Amino acid sequence: MVSQLEVQLVDSDEIVWTGAAQMVRARSIDGDLGIMPGHTPLLAILGEGEVVVKGIDAAGVTVTVDGGFLSVDRDQVRIVVDRVLTRSA
Repeated sequence: MVSQLEVQLVDSDEIVWTGAAQMVRARSIDGDLGIMPGHTPLLAILGEGEVVVKGIDAAGVTVTVDGGFLSVDRDQVRIVVDRVLTRSA
């Protein structure tokens, strides 16, 4: 079995994206983050910038956000953002 992340990306109005992913990339207030399977537990405050979720079969999403937070625990990634400014698949 291939290691993967289970990702949930939500904003104040809706679930933006949920599913299995290979990688998540985001900008925290302390710098850029790259999350892959096996990452240590983490809680980060997001700054304005892109959140990129690379899905298992090249499906995924790229959004620009204006803040929020990201948590990682046992390959579960939860991203809660204030607002999605732009979105592309």
